[in-house]
Amino acid sequence: MIAIGSGLVLAQGAPAGQWLIQNTDAIVRRGLEHLQLTAISIALGLVVSIVLSVIALRYRRTYKPITTAAGIVFTIPSIALFPVLRPYFGLTATTAIIGLTLYTLLFLIRNILVGIEGVPAEIVEAAEGQGYARNRLFLEVQLPLALPVILAGVRIATVTTIGLVTITGLIGYGGFGFFIFDGLRSNLYLPKLLVGALAPMVMALVADGLIQLLERALTPWSRRAAA
Repeated sequence: MIAIGSGLVLAQGAPAGQWLIQNTDAIVRRGLEHLQLTAISIALGLVVSIVLSVIALRYRRTYKPITTAAGIVFTIPSIALFPVLRPYFGLTATTAIIGLTLYTLLFLIRNILVGIEGVPAEIVEAAEGQGYARNRLFLEVQLPLALPVILAGVRIATVTTIGLVTITGLIGYGGFGFFIFDGLRSNLYLPKLLVGALAPMVMALVADGLIQLLERALTPWSRRAAA
């Protein structure tokens, strides 16, 4: 049994339970890293997506280029994008966050646009008739009514990002994904591979459930309408 630079205690061939106990601190640390990368990327992606969506809605000629660009970015294989960003931003969290944020844009922009455009025209006209300026109309009427659709996009983006964080192990990050890459280097040591694969799945399920609860709390009218 030897300690290695990653903070793991390497005990090749040790039972899974023993390995988990020996490396609890490393697992928790990588879990916090996974959570931090996900949260920052979703928050930045949401801000960028709202800005781009407002531009697309107000200047209709930009609508198609913005949505197309978001779609093209998402088609770039993640295993290629992060190494491409590395020469510009180095082996830093910035590289990981930029890549992860770019991948959120397709889901967030699409759902924001669909949500805003799905607000009934009569509601918009009534608000305008009451003197709502364009910015106030967007913030106080359209955005709240579009919230269920927007949060659905946030759910998809969050679950997707949790999975993609593992790929940032290519540049020295990766959260739980670190254990996948380390397990592959350690002659396919099963406990590491299982932690790297199963922990993000559990995190994604928990995050999805929490966002659903948040949606129910923020949009009680949508439940009443459904009833």
